[in-house]
Amino acid sequence: MKNVGIICGGFSSEFEISVKSAKNIQQNFPEAYNAYLIYLQKDGWFVELDGTKVELNPVDFTFNNGTNKIDVAIVYIHGDPGENGKIQAYLEMINIPYVNSGPLASQLSFDKWYCNKFLEGFGYKVAKSVYLTSVNQSLDSDATIAELGLPIFVKPCDAGSSYGIAKVKEKDQLQNAVDAAFAEGRTVIIEAFLDGTEVTCGLYRDQSGVCSLPLTEIVSENDFFDFAAKYQGLSEEITPARIDNDLTVEIQKISKEIYQLLNLRSLARIDFMIVGNIPFVIEVNTTPGFSNESIVPKMIAAEGISTKDFWTRIMKAELA
Repeated sequence: MKNVGIICGGFSSEFEISVKSAKNIQQNFPEAYNAYLIYLQKDGWFVELDGTKVELNPVDFTFNNGTNKIDVAIVYIHGDPGENGKIQAYLEMINIPYVNSGPLASQLSFDKWYCNKFLEGFGYKVAKSVYLTSVNQSLDSDATIAELGLPIFVKPCDAGSSYGIAKVKEKDQLQNAVDAAFAEGRTVIIEAFLDGTEVTCGLYRDQSGVCSLPLTEIVSENDFFDFAAKYQGLSEEITPARIDNDLTVEIQKISKEIYQLLNLRSLARIDFMIVGNIPFVIEVNTTPGFSNESIVPKMIAAEGISTKDFWTRIMKAELA
């Protein structure tokens, strides 16, 4: 029986959300595996055993005085250093198999600016945007608003999707929003507002190929799908989404194409805004939330499969 390490925690503001996701996966993991929670913290690596954290040897992934070893990993850190591919690269260096997207795919999809520009180059629709590379870069608010209009979204490019994001409605709000985004990431993207219906498509790979889950429509009680909307119940998430079947099929087709184009593995989620019946890509998530409040578990339930069966399919496909 393989020992599976579900790696959670990390160094971003979404530490606790990562832990919630990992615990939910562990509690619903197939019985054919021994599933352990592995916490990556700033003071080291730890395995949870009977409610107690014991040290994990990061050189060979052994624990409990070397009597146990992690055979395969699932990286479930939202943000740095998991969602951006750093841990995957490290696991490859120490020869520990894992089921996530690889380092390059994770790094590219994690950065909102580079990923959207990459996809735009292949003909996919994305929002018009401005890119800021340094907190010292001069921001010309007038020129930015003239190019993108109002309202606009300000986001850290290289951070988790829930923090540092602002919807700017007036010029005098823009600089503060940029400063807040730079507090979360090293680069910032300012995007034109897309006025439409927000939907998201979950994807995974089983032994038959890439599979899409039912689309979810997101209706936020806030101005947009922010942290409170995601994790504090301030949104309505409707599965399946209330759009016509042809558009559903088109978005699922686009999502599968992007999954394969980016060379993703295991679970992913791609967010869209539908404007005038045209889907625009918002972002690609290779480590989407998996807590009880998250969207993907609801998609899985709507598909009529159990979470255990879902992870069984992933493990069989990615470890084949």
